[in-house]
Amino acid sequence: MKKSQSYIGARNGIVFCVDDYKEGKTSGRLYHAYKRDAEVLNSLEEMIFYMEDFFNSISFPFPGTEDRTFRAVKKNENKKERMIKVMKDEELLEQHGDKGTFIIRVQQRQHSSWQGLVTWVDEDKTVPFRSALELIKLIDGALGE
Repeated sequence: MKKSQSYIGARNGIVFCVDDYKEGKTSGRLYHAYKRDAEVLNSLEEMIFYMEDFFNSISFPFPGTEDRTFRAVKKNENKKERMIKVMKDEELLEQHGDKGTFIIRVQQRQHSSWQGLVTWVDEDKTVPFRSALELIKLIDGALGE
């Protein structure tokens, strides 16, 4: 029996369901264990920004560098609310996109980027990535096949 590579495996695991892909334009839904409703996204860039905010909100994986800003930060602006899991891994794995489904597991945030694994559920194929840009290219390449 072949072992499936479709698992969440980390508290910051994300399921990205691609519903539309035309000429390099990607839109879909993003799910994680801390929110029942999907986050609707209209591009892979939007996905990256949302995921970065999500990782910061759960403080995992810990960033290797601090954010830089040119504006003054108010004291209450950095206050984080405690996030509680509301979905089990099995519920997350039930979500599927019309064009493709990807499980994203960012293991580290070093060198101002991400390192981890992405699983293309439809092909049961897992590939490591070394940066957020490489993650975008892997997802776009998989959808373009």
